[in-house]
Amino acid sequence: MQLSEQLSEQQNFNQALIKLSVLLYQVDGMVTLSEQDYLNSVVDSLDWQSPICPEAFLTDTIYQTRKAIDTGDTISYLKSLKQHLSFDAEKTLEVAMAITGVDGERSEEETELLSLLTHKFLAKALISGKGTLQ
Repeated sequence: MQLSEQLSEQQNFNQALIKLSVLLYQVDGMVTLSEQDYLNSVVDSLDWQSPICPEAFLTDTIYQTRKAIDTGDTISYLKSLKQHLSFDAEKTLEVAMAITGVDGERSEEETELLSLLTHKFLAKALISGKGTLQ
């Protein structure tokens, strides 16, 4: 059994949110201190329920995300997060908008991924209110 099968829906969401955040701040090739600070505050605010500490998970995620960006697999990487991000679509959108705007501008790559995220991957959950912790 894989670790993800043993994790709660909340923890799967936490991990997908971190992966999304790292993808969004790295995709334009420029990482700012404000983006890193925001990501750290998101990670610190999560109800972490994994035997892997958040710092180790984040380090691995940065490596995996860099690989996806370098090989041009950003869209399939984002698509792989869809199911878990839908768990709390509103929080996903809030974090995505914040991390792409925290440095004062959104790059073309960030805007493209935000559009895919909101219009394709999370649209149903956002419209129906499904996947939110109300």
